[in-house]
Amino acid sequence: MLFFTHLAAAALLARTSRLSTVWLVVGAAGPDAVDKPLAMAGVFELYHSVGHSALSLLVFVPVALYGRVGVAAGVGWASHLLLDTVHVVVNGRPGHAFSLLWPLLESTDPLAIPPGEFVRYYVGTPSFYLEAVVWIALIAVLLTRRR
Repeated sequence: MLFFTHLAAAALLARTSRLSTVWLVVGAAGPDAVDKPLAMAGVFELYHSVGHSALSLLVFVPVALYGRVGVAAGVGWASHLLLDTVHVVVNGRPGHAFSLLWPLLESTDPLAIPPGEFVRYYVGTPSFYLEAVVWIALIAVLLTRRR
């Protein structure tokens, strides 16, 4: 799923919860903010590693004890992982969901392409249209909130 759609989904989630919009969005940005620079620097081969691992959520258990800020960031992070998992399954690459268990398991079909190239690959896939629904929902919520 594209980075900005994760942020849009977090904003939608904020509208339906009492969690902080800012911290939901920060949490939703987290996996890509961690993994993309690491892959671009050559630390890891794949763009889904430590930040996209469900094991990273273990960090948020003690953070969540800090209060609603930690809970919101953890929920935002988890929403990113959930949306990426839905994305790979809908696009016919369910083996890529194994990245959720990185480093214990690795994806069976990683793309390993940089973000810009990913966008060209992604446009027109089934998940791309699912992503369009997220944007339409966000626009609808924003337009109805103004009235």
